[in-house]
Amino acid sequence: MESTVNELQFALDTFYFLICGALVMWMAAGFTMLESGLVRAKNTTEILAKNVGLYSIACIMYLVCGYAIMYDGGIFLAGITSPGVEEGFQYEAEVTYAPASDFFFQVVFVATAMSIVSGAVAERMKLWAFFAFAVILTGFIYPMSGGWTWGGQSVFGMFDLGEMGFSDFAGSGIVHMAGASAALAGVLLLGARKGKYGPNGEIRAIPGANLPLATLGTFILWMGWFGFNGGSVLATSGVDAANEVAVVFLNTNTAAAGGAVAALIVSKLMFGKADLTMLLNGALAGLVTITAGPDSPAPLAATLFGMMGGALVVFSIVGLDKLRIDDPVGAISVHGSAGILGLLLVPLTTDVGFGAQIAGGLTIFVWVFVTSLIVWSILKATMGIRVTEEEEYEGLDLAECGMEAYPEFEGNG
Repeated sequence: MESTVNELQFALDTFYFLICGALVMWMAAGFTMLESGLVRAKNTTEILAKNVGLYSIACIMYLVCGYAIMYDGGIFLAGITSPGVEEGFQYEAEVTYAPASDFFFQVVFVATAMSIVSGAVAERMKLWAFFAFAVILTGFIYPMSGGWTWGGQSVFGMFDLGEMGFSDFAGSGIVHMAGASAALAGVLLLGARKGKYGPNGEIRAIPGANLPLATLGTFILWMGWFGFNGGSVLATSGVDAANEVAVVFLNTNTAAAGGAVAALIVSKLMFGKADLTMLLNGALAGLVTITAGPDSPAPLAATLFGMMGGALVVFSIVGLDKLRIDDPVGAISVHGSAGILGLLLVPLTTDVGFGAQIAGGLTIFVWVFVTSLIVWSILKATMGIRVTEEEEYEGLDLAECGMEAYPEFEGNG
């Protein structure tokens, strides 16, 4: 009888893990729609190609070596037989599931981190330079910092973030801030889009081509986030686990709602209008903020945390623009600023210390930003990372892909 119960628990937890992984995979569609809606029409095909390409690269690189680096410290080709996949990796002794399901759930997180980079460098980066960077980020940079946090490894043998008490439930820092750090490094070397900033310091708006598509992308991400946070409970077959999953779903949803409302109010106060793009980014910022600890706050606290993230992202986007850091979709603010906030809010509802959260956040940021800056610099010196001014004016659809997303329209720049 006990054996039957254990087998049923194993099957339920595995099935839940896989379904949540599929929801997170669907976030790739959300990022694709959001970014393609917020760029100009002449760059739509290229942004679509980037998102499908980066997801595929992430899946292969994490299979080849990323998983082994993150959970075993290995650096050689590992494949699906790497330690942890073959023998079964368990976060907690009482959690059991099919070994391959852990790999599948982790690999979609890697793709999410890389998706954040895509939007920030949009409309002026060479497609193949972006893909080359995706190989390094998903195969080495992300797995290294992931190993120091979720993988339980010490940071270059010097200190152990886990022993210090660092906590990041589903990845506000490990996934989102990491992606934003890599994006920031690329944007700093890449420079702003032509015409974004005037000679006298004025900031010129460059509207996206398809706001309904961007809105659809936001809702897809919102839905996928239930898998992102809910799956990080790692089980659902027991009473306690099922209750925790319900709490995580509830807090995830209400934090997104709080972030959207807060961003809407702040944008109205600042600009005198209900800015749709700020509303969308506010919802996403609320989601990023709660991701570090969706299991511990009361629902009202989760709503307030989301509102803090939604308000912060408006100020962050405006602030980066004033610094002439051009991020077409606001990805650095949504995933970076809100990711940091999420880490710092965890101690308010748990016994985690602020010192551990700061140490963990700094470790992730410094590692990802510095290594990304080095890789971007090498790519810039060798193959180049920015298209020519003529190609940027013509649009990356034709320059990089040889086709337009909306060929029946003329003058769609």
